[in-house]
Amino acid sequence: MINENQEYQSSTSNILNLLIGMVVGGLAGALTMLLLAPQSGKDTRMQIQKKSIELRERTTGMVEDTMAQVRLNANRLASDGREKIHELKQQGQKLTMKQLDRVSAAVDAGKTAVKSS
Repeated sequence: MINENQEYQSSTSNILNLLIGMVVGGLAGALTMLLLAPQSGKDTRMQIQKKSIELRERTTGMVEDTMAQVRLNANRLASDGREKIHELKQQGQKLTMKQLDRVSAAVDAGKTAVKSS
């Protein structure tokens, strides 16, 4: 029974020592970080604010450039589409005229055939 009790105390002691070591280490790290920081918190906040403004401006510029490029491409596509429609319309009119000429020739041939019979 003494053996089990000693093992329990030993494991509890080890856990307690580990926790104390973690707390002391964390405090030492925080103190070291504060002492060796390259600048104050106020300076760091100002730097973060400046960088965020710079990033926002760059992002806004990129979005504006992209939108201008999209508009340019859309206008180009619309213009190309209008040209293509005009070309197709002209081709359709030419084909229609050719077909009308053929039908007229066939009608004339039919009339001539009827008259001669």
